Amino acid sequence: MLGVVLMFGCKQPAKEPTKNETDNTPIVKRETMKKVHFKSEGINLVGDLYYPENYKEGNQYPAVVVSGSWTTVKEQMAGLYAEDLAKKGFITLAFDFRNFGESEGEPRFFENPQLKKEDIKNAVTYLEGLEEVDKDKIGAFGVCAGAMYTLMASAEDDRIKSVVTVASWLHDAEAVKLFYGGEEGVQSKIKAAQEAKKAYAETGEVAYIPTISETDESAAMYGPYDYYLNPERGAVKEWSNDKFALASWEDWLTANPMPYAKNLHKPVLMIHSDGAVLPDYTKKFFNDIASEDKELYWMETELESPFHQFSYYDQDEEVNESVTEASTWFAEKM
Repeated sequence: MLGVVLMFGCKQPAKEPTKNETDNTPIVKRETMKKVHFKSEGINLVGDLYYPENYKEGNQYPAVVVSGSWTTVKEQMAGLYAEDLAKKGFITLAFDFRNFGESEGEPRFFENPQLKKEDIKNAVTYLEGLEEVDKDKIGAFGVCAGAMYTLMASAEDDRIKSVVTVASWLHDAEAVKLFYGGEEGVQSKIKAAQEAKKAYAETGEVAYIPTISETDESAAMYGPYDYYLNPERGAVKEWSNDKFALASWEDWLTANPMPYAKNLHKPVLMIHSDGAVLPDYTKKFFNDIASEDKELYWMETELESPFHQFSYYDQDEEVNESVTEASTWFAEKM
């Protein structure tokens, strides 16, 4: 347990003592991560809450909600970034969205950007209720599709004071055609999703396809994407490589985060590269952001799009640089 907590309503900011101050508050000897539970629209979500290594009880810290890519669980890129950002002095939360990982929610492995947007808002609510969190300094961080959910939530929730995205996946009706078989392929997937939803409503049975495959073209991700295929990288035991709810296609393919940019009136940092996914869409979204307090941080790479995307998930060079930029941004902008 965290021990002595602040009196209700206290907002004393965290700080290191100067030579002219006496600070006898002990550094807490505790684990820097603990498992937590919170509700999102009545559904129990499970997360990992990370603390700075020099955490002191009685102090309040800025906090960041961290979200990973579609289909992923907290033990993948979200947890990696949450742990690294905590080392920079933030309390961070990586959690399993509803329908995934340890969190509740049916049908299982059902991908829905609108629902994930709401889960992020409720993660903010959870952080607000922690005495060790400065509720006036809560930010949001998203990787890949997690950037989509994060930007959507941030455009609607003023409690999120600052935003950072890394290798953002942002699409519209035209962009999805590039990845999912053109107009015919997109419409075919949407129709299959509608039929799967109907069957689920009538029978409770869920139709699944593989999450990733190098041989099955029906998979949600079809191709030699090492991050998701390699047990030493993203193919962790907590993640499902063989279950993607077919019903997800309609909600995924019809989601359009692009209009949300005009409702973003807070500091936004977007980290991307020409080798990451849909770079022109990240640039377009950035240009449309209403806030003047924004920065587009473009990294150099020799990898072609979209293969640099996966480097941002776990490779030291991309992760370390992104964490450095993000932590500086949050420290200055929250």
